[in-house]
Amino acid sequence: MTLCVSLFRFVHMLIFLINFFFSVHATSEVNTEKKRKRTTGREILEGSKRKKKKKKQYQPNYFISIPITNPEITDGIRAVQDAIIQKDHRLSKAMVRCGSLHVTMLVMHLSGEEEIGIAVDALSDSKDFVEDLLKGKTVDLSFQGIDHFKNEVGFVKLTENDHTAILTEIAETMKKIFQEKGILAGEGRAFKPHLTFMKLSKSTQLRKEVKKIDSSLYEDFKSQYFGDEVLHRLDLCSMLKKKQPNGYYYCESSVFLGKNREADLVKEALHRETQALLSRLNQIKELLSSPEIRMKISKELFEDNSNSKWKSCISSGLPNA
Repeated sequence: MTLCVSLFRFVHMLIFLINFFFSVHATSEVNTEKKRKRTTGREILEGSKRKKKKKKQYQPNYFISIPITNPEITDGIRAVQDAIIQKDHRLSKAMVRCGSLHVTMLVMHLSGEEEIGIAVDALSDSKDFVEDLLKGKTVDLSFQGIDHFKNEVGFVKLTENDHTAILTEIAETMKKIFQEKGILAGEGRAFKPHLTFMKLSKSTQLRKEVKKIDSSLYEDFKSQYFGDEVLHRLDLCSMLKKKQPNGYYYCESSVFLGKNREADLVKEALHRETQALLSRLNQIKELLSSPEIRMKISKELFEDNSNSKWKSCISSGLPNA
């Protein structure tokens, strides 16, 4: 009887020890697994942070631009924008100002003044290549038809021809020139020149209201011819710095293509400004030709009798110099 009791106690103790051993082993494995998961999770998190930091660090903030200056093109695009806004006024926030219209040749990230200086030099080097390639000929960029990217960006298409082939060659060579100077330039996707006139990303609030742009809004313009732009200038522009008064981007540097082209551009700019001023002056004269308008001006500016002389001038028309 005593032997049986002792044997029973021994077996009971053995079972207890076996259970204790497996319990400790299992706990150790669980702790090891938890530690491994924590380590793996931390590595994944750190890797994700590094990727986000790298993505943020290399996000493009500069680009090479071909400015669009042909009034025929800008007026045509403005008409399309107006037609779209009439159908959906929310999209007014998505419209690109006519002064900002351009074709992007190359995007890049410049981290400071030193890299900006290097990029300016690279742009200057690119001029020599472009002029050697053109050999005195011009590149006429023909704009016709409208398309979109994922129904989030609306753009005018470039007609594919020998000139766009040359443009692609220029873009690829410029990319190499900038990269050889240590500038992080270019994108993974293929070069597809286009003229953006509308994009949802211009307004965070708009993105919440409009997920996609209905292509039927510009159905009437899908095949429209907008005009030609001669490649005459390449600009190094900032995406983030304050734009110029005319709506165009801040330029760090520009190169002009073709002999005497710079002087011609100055003349063209002065002519456009003169025409704009004359047009505005004619509008003012037409406005002042209305007796009602003259009377309103008279009441607002000359309420007391001390200005009766000028009041009579306003009532009868503009004073003689």
